[in-house]
Amino acid sequence: MTAKADWKEVVQELKDQVRILKDEKAELQSSVKEKESALKRSTQKLENVTEDLDAANQEIEQLKKPKEDEISND
Repeated sequence: MTAKADWKEVVQELKDQVRILKDEKAELQSSVKEKESALKRSTQKLENVTEDLDAANQEIEQLKKPKEDEISND
């Protein structure tokens, strides 16, 4: 009977370990999703800032042209 009890204990311990691993896996998956969302938000912000910077640079160039034309006509 002792061997049977030992096996039951081993099986129960393995079941506990599987449950713990499943919980850890779920936590890690949740963490990955949160990080992916944060990364996506950061990427979108970067894209928006880059577009704004490009637009500002274009506007600066357009504002420079009339000034350069005035200087060259003088």
